[in-house]
Amino acid sequence: MSHISNQPELLPLDSSPLACLYHWERTAPDAVHFTQPVGGGRIVEYTWRDIMNEVRRMANYIRSLGFPEKSQIALFGKNSAHWIMADYAIWMAGHVTVPLYPTLSPDTIRYTLEHSESRLLFVGKLDGFEAMKPGIPEGMPVIRLPLSPETEGEKWEDIVASTPPLEGNPDRPLDDLATIVYTSGSTGLPKGVMQNFRSFNIVGTLMREQMAPTRADRMLSYLPLAHVAERMVVENQSTYYGFRVFFAESLDTFVDDLRRARPTLFFSVPRLWTKFYLAVCDKLPIKKQRILFRLPFLGKKVKRKILEQLGLENVRFAFTGAAPLPPDIIAWYRSLGLELLEAYGMSENMAYSHFTRPGEARIGYVGHANPGVECRIGENGEILVRSPAQMVGYFKEPELTASCFTEDGFFKTGDMGEIDEVGRLRITGRVKELFKTSKGKYVAPVPIENLLAACPRVEVSCVGGANQPATYALILLSEDTRKALAEGAPREPVEAELLAAMDSVNAQVDPHERLSFCVVVKEPWTIDNGFLTPTMKIKRNVIEQRYEPYVGQWFESGKRVLWEA
Repeated sequence: MSHISNQPELLPLDSSPLACLYHWERTAPDAVHFTQPVGGGRIVEYTWRDIMNEVRRMANYIRSLGFPEKSQIALFGKNSAHWIMADYAIWMAGHVTVPLYPTLSPDTIRYTLEHSESRLLFVGKLDGFEAMKPGIPEGMPVIRLPLSPETEGEKWEDIVASTPPLEGNPDRPLDDLATIVYTSGSTGLPKGVMQNFRSFNIVGTLMREQMAPTRADRMLSYLPLAHVAERMVVENQSTYYGFRVFFAESLDTFVDDLRRARPTLFFSVPRLWTKFYLAVCDKLPIKKQRILFRLPFLGKKVKRKILEQLGLENVRFAFTGAAPLPPDIIAWYRSLGLELLEAYGMSENMAYSHFTRPGEARIGYVGHANPGVECRIGENGEILVRSPAQMVGYFKEPELTASCFTEDGFFKTGDMGEIDEVGRLRITGRVKELFKTSKGKYVAPVPIENLLAACPRVEVSCVGGANQPATYALILLSEDTRKALAEGAPREPVEAELLAAMDSVNAQVDPHERLSFCVVVKEPWTIDNGFLTPTMKIKRNVIEQRYEPYVGQWFESGKRVLWEA
């Protein structure tokens, strides 16, 4: 096995993603780039030679279909090696990728495919496809990726076997449109964010100093590739730096997938970082951890063992983004020796906005502006960002596009924040998530939810109280707690911890923000049932509509902890 350098191999700053592919095809053809589980504990490894052989053949086939130049082609599936290969092939053929989240409703699938004017659909690995299939317009051509469900359409393998590879190294100008990303959104119809190849280039080159990835690095891909964060941090960075990507097979095999990958770079969202934390605390209570961690030799051994059990012992950079993570949990990971780095960005700037530099972290802050990014706070407290990876605009929405920018070109993020004395940004809530109680006081729910998340019993919460006399919290208990209660464990200890958590929160917030009561919800909040976005953020409007009819009787009950019937 040849030695892979742990020094970054730097391509020219103007390299497009396609130029990177041709570089690795030429310089590292036998290096394994993708490791794909295919079921039953089996894996398939793909070298750069394997990948480019299939990509060139598929690109040639797409060209043979005769679509107009720069047509939209949709990509619908869970993460896999062939998801990324299809993305590459669409670009190489001269077209634009429209990724779809693998958990969409049929109505949203149909809307996205029709609104984007997609001419072809790649269908990949999916769960529950039969329920989603009605969203595919009749007559739309379909290509089935390996691991896809049984459905109409041509198979990737058959096309690759019968089509010669595309010759030469066709490239794309950086100002060409590369993708239209339909934002998950918490309200209304999704918007099509148009991004060109320059945004991919910006993320692939300007983060060199912050991260310095090398070919020796490893990442696990499991968050939706349809989201810009996973596409940038995993797909795009591995394209520019050539490191190896492992794919997760399923939720049930996730721990094994993680241990197989032994990642050196790891990106996750707060919901999963919290789940990892709660799982460890369930087996090793936090009070016992504190005692063990203080012991000089044993403490170090226990911390190492925890990271090994999580499959994170080799991680040199760990990232969290998409939503705030409670400070206590960040501090816990850092106590293990895992410097959890917060990042901030959105589809409209290809997740290229803010990043916590190693050694410069401040808990509760998402770091400094990335190279080339300008940031300021507007008069209403809104975070305004001007990024070199700024979107071209919203597809077919010129008026909406114009309304989202200031006169001097800063994007209105919709987030509220503040900047500290050395330039680090702190997110304090959403402009539109502020609500007013019946007493006329404004409340920002996100900081309160972050405080509640410090309680090990709480998996996620949603704070409400619009037009009510006080605020309250809807709480989804941790998975282990829900399971224990279902098996007959008493509620009293859980109620006691929730009461203590509310008392702790109320001691830290202003009087008008104090929680009057909390409600333990019965129905889990998931992506599938529409309560969470694909990046596991709560859909506040959906949750509020679901429970709004019961708010009055909750206030009338006078109880501090209620259990949904």
